[in-house]
Amino acid sequence: MSGAAKGDGRQGQSAYASLLAEIGRGDLRPGDRLTETDIAARLGISRTPVREAIRQLETEGLVAHVPRVGAAVRSLDYAEVMELYEMRVVLEGTAARLAARAASDIEIAELSVINAEMGAQVEDAARAYALNRQFHVTLTQAAKNRFLARSMEGLERTLMILGPSTLRREARAREAVAEHEAVLIALRARDQDGAEAAMRAHVEAAQRSRLRQLRAES
Repeated sequence: MSGAAKGDGRQGQSAYASLLAEIGRGDLRPGDRLTETDIAARLGISRTPVREAIRQLETEGLVAHVPRVGAAVRSLDYAEVMELYEMRVVLEGTAARLAARAASDIEIAELSVINAEMGAQVEDAARAYALNRQFHVTLTQAAKNRFLARSMEGLERTLMILGPSTLRREARAREAVAEHEAVLIALRARDQDGAEAAMRAHVEAAQRSRLRQLRAES
């Protein structure tokens, strides 16, 4: 592979990461056009890696081609949102069940530290969101199932289309910390049923909060 091709590949991955972050933050909203020339100028790169990044996002289901518009951030209808959260309940509930059996004491202690820090940072929406993501990723890793982890990665990418986290609301962030603690109590007790039930309750609460947010935005 030539140096130019390698450079385009690296820039393509950088452009992909930038666009993914913009979708996750809500800077790019469902229906927003992705124009190669505009993105290339904004990122200071050529159109080729931008095209590669858009193609990757399309493959992952975050971008679609809209007639007379071109590439745009995908919009999810109500049924798709419900289906996503149904899958999240199943996958994260299973992750908590497996973690109750397989997680080391050190991993459970690390989850406790992350959640305690989140509890102290609920007024900082960006930090609370980052710590929440860290909690869920760490728990999935503690489940020690690579196939489950891959499924969760794909689901989380699709959820980014929904835009900013509901944890922007301090009240919801505080509720999430309490819900995490319920999961932790079950993990410490090695209670697999309890861990799964607590995680399912947490995700269902997140779903209700998300639906309220979507209704308010519409």
